[in-house]
Amino acid sequence: MNNSSATPPPVRLAMLGMIPGNGHPYSWSAIVNGFDPVAMARCPYPVIPVYLGARPAGSVGIPGARVTHLWTDNPAEAPDVAAAALIPRVVARPEDVIGEVDAVVIATDDGLDHVRRARPFIEAGLPVFVDKPLATSLEELRTFLAWEKAGAKLLSSSGLRYAPELDTCLANLKSLGELRWLCGLSCKTWERYGIHLLEPLYRIVGPGIVSVRLESAPGLEIAHLVHRSGVQLTLPVIYDGGPTFGNLQLGGTAGLMPVKFTDTYTGFRRQMVSFVDFVRCGVAPYPFAETVELMVALIAGLRSRAENSRRVELAEIYAQLPS
Repeated sequence: MNNSSATPPPVRLAMLGMIPGNGHPYSWSAIVNGFDPVAMARCPYPVIPVYLGARPAGSVGIPGARVTHLWTDNPAEAPDVAAAALIPRVVARPEDVIGEVDAVVIATDDGLDHVRRARPFIEAGLPVFVDKPLATSLEELRTFLAWEKAGAKLLSSSGLRYAPELDTCLANLKSLGELRWLCGLSCKTWERYGIHLLEPLYRIVGPGIVSVRLESAPGLEIAHLVHRSGVQLTLPVIYDGGPTFGNLQLGGTAGLMPVKFTDTYTGFRRQMVSFVDFVRCGVAPYPFAETVELMVALIAGLRSRAENSRRVELAEIYAQLPS
């Protein structure tokens, strides 16, 4: 009997970790599995049921994938997430999913604890998606580099890498003439949300960030980056400026282009589809070196802030990483 055309079994994912301020276990799991509207209405992140509920009934879900296991840092939160996102199994320890799933998602966005969280699954040979930022310390980044060099299947990104608004932006870049200046606004802090600016802008300018200078004032940080192309980037981070989040300006010799990210659902869905495809085929959607460069830029900004806003060359950070 020829089974070559048989539908492959779904990719089984474990959603692991949840810390204050990050609702990805709700959103990512629901985008993969679908959701229960009544249970999702109790989600403590109100924007999530809003954008899920705006989709046509029955349309939410990724064919060929399923979040089958869940673990949250606070065990009391797990039943609500599982009910809302239709996750059948809650585990007592993250390691309990080994042997039960095909890949894991580390859903915490602090950037300081990802090595500890990822280690059991890297050592078990499972593909691992790590929420942004992958690592905001040299020590953690060195470990991830060693793992990836040894063959670990690692992926990490901001959902804004996949924002549909970038499609239109990239298709119309030539209308700006030669790019000179890019600006993007974010909230929270440079180490936690700076990546939401860096990653979409990186898709516009490509590799080649040269230096970062980060200036701070109460409730505000402004990063100034220089790219090898000559393009300069200004990235304000307003700690309590949630309504400003996701606004870009692109300036060139022929004009100015505003970009506003509004379609959160599609960006997250593309992000999860990209990881599922990676698990299936083993081919990364973009070079790991791009993620490394973005983390080096974040770390350079943190060093600049700690050293009276000294301009820090990325080469200085790379010199402290294994070649």
